[in-house]
Amino acid sequence: MRMNAAVITVSDKGFAGKREDISGPLVADGLRAMGASVLEQIIVPDEEEQIIATLTYLADSGDLDVIITTGGTGLAPRDHTPEATLQVLDRLAPGLAEVLRFEGYTKTPLAMVSRGVAGLRGKCIIINLPGSTKAVRDGMEALKDILPHAIQMAQGEDLEHGEHTHAH
Repeated sequence: MRMNAAVITVSDKGFAGKREDISGPLVADGLRAMGASVLEQIIVPDEEEQIIATLTYLADSGDLDVIITTGGTGLAPRDHTPEATLQVLDRLAPGLAEVLRFEGYTKTPLAMVSRGVAGLRGKCIIINLPGSTKAVRDGMEALKDILPHAIQMAQGEDLEHGEHTHAH
């Protein structure tokens, strides 16, 4: 199964070269561990219009199955990643954002202040992760069993979920 990915780090300091990007490479490593080809790794500043333009360009290229952002999801005045992402999504996938917050919360209550969203633009899944390396590690761990199936579904493949039995 094809799984082409891009990683966008949203960081003013990273974009200005004042801080090394550690979270973006962690996301890329996590994607590669799932079998993805990481075609792009980009750093953008916390500027809503630039995040929108980058997400739109990458998602509309047709080359990518998933884009994962890291950074800009908190409550700080410069955190605009969720708002920018909502501007480009065609459909929401709230369960992905919910599981990321829930899994993060099992490790630290601070995960509840992440405002990350997830959804689809065309057939490309876009997921926001927080910027902390711990949150990225936890998030990629939570996604490893979900993301390949989600990508197949978004591509219109593997739409049969098999027979499920429910106890009454």
